[in-house]
Amino acid sequence: MGKPDTRRLDREIQQTTRKLEAVQQCELWPLNGAERRAVIGALAGGSYRVVRGRSTDRAERRLETAWNSAQTRLISELTALQTERQRIVNEHAKTKAAKKSSGWW
Repeated sequence: MGKPDTRRLDREIQQTTRKLEAVQQCELWPLNGAERRAVIGALAGGSYRVVRGRSTDRAERRLETAWNSAQTRLISELTALQTERQRIVNEHAKTKAAKKSSGWW
């Protein structure tokens, strides 16, 4: 028996990690549609208030909330992928041990 096949999960984990790093640097490409609309809406509202000479506190809070929700989503996805990978590795080890112990010795 060889190693468990976790290549697909490893690739997904790497991609999600890259997305998380991009969100932490405030890049838009890893956001889904709702998160992208929230960020752009907060930016538009804040810029409108800047042009009018008013406070941008609410727009800044909305923007920060949108980035935090995207970051939370990606962290939970990453945790789920890592948990699934660990489950596959444990299952493989269990079957390997069972096969080894059921020998004719």
